[in-house]
Amino acid sequence: MDPLSEVLGLLDVQVAPPCRLETAGDWALSFSEYRHIRVGAVLRGQMWLTATGAEPLLLSTGDCYLLTSGAPYAVGSDPDRPAEDGMAVFEEAWPDTVYHQVEPGATASTSAISGALSFDDTTAALLLEYLPAVAAIRSDTAEAAALRPVLELLSNETSLDIPGTGAMRDHLTHVLFVQTLRAVLSRPDASLGWLRALADERLRPALTLIHAQPGQPWTVAKLAAEAGMSRSAFALRFKNAVGLSPLDYLARWRVQSAGRLLRATDRTVASLATQFGFSSESSFIRTFKRLTGHSPARYRIDRVNSTSTRFPDNG
Repeated sequence: MDPLSEVLGLLDVQVAPPCRLETAGDWALSFSEYRHIRVGAVLRGQMWLTATGAEPLLLSTGDCYLLTSGAPYAVGSDPDRPAEDGMAVFEEAWPDTVYHQVEPGATASTSAISGALSFDDTTAALLLEYLPAVAAIRSDTAEAAALRPVLELLSNETSLDIPGTGAMRDHLTHVLFVQTLRAVLSRPDASLGWLRALADERLRPALTLIHAQPGQPWTVAKLAAEAGMSRSAFALRFKNAVGLSPLDYLARWRVQSAGRLLRATDRTVASLATQFGFSSESSFIRTFKRLTGHSPARYRIDRVNSTSTRFPDNG
């Protein structure tokens, strides 16, 4: 498995049912803070997307977008139009299609869909820190080619109400997110931060070993040897690409991997400390609390269930 897939696997992605909007005329809807990521697309017509701290974006049929800052945003026919409370509008119908200023069954001038995704907080920080707050994937670009089949399926599934539709909508929203993320990360001018290391041929062997064998007693010298570099050159290149020293990254990956097992199994803290290379249970607990803000026991208890049946204003 490639390192990006491994990171996505650790995210513990939770997908809220996507929202489909059919609207016409002059309109604008605002939404409060969300948790982690919103991804969406225009299925028909056009709309303006205005996110806090960013210039308004005009999106047209087939365009997709990614929001990662968690800040309030608005969509509408005009970026300067006063916006209604989008939460109140959507809560009346969601997860069914929301008809705004248009009768159900009538042809709307604008049709759009969006979904909310939330992750494990500890791992999410590694992914979200270096993604742009707002990104658009235009329908006439090569990046959009892989998105078209997903949008067609989402368009069909959100217009149907047959067995399995709910599961299909959630899965397709997840696929839309991964495809959009790929498109953003593939751009030459992308500010990838630590994600740059995933594509670095010199660093990739070391990252692969850390991900595959986090419990091994890795040292900077051993990792540098796997990368075919001197210790100092490897440490500098790693820090510049990842934003963390090799051993800090190793500690974070161990804690994230252990955290996932804490939540998914009944494994003891002591057994996880041994599996992930800590010298003692107390050392594991100290490192875990330093990186997550919680003890392993509290972390297990306080798992956030983000698959609420309420409209996902915060993911």
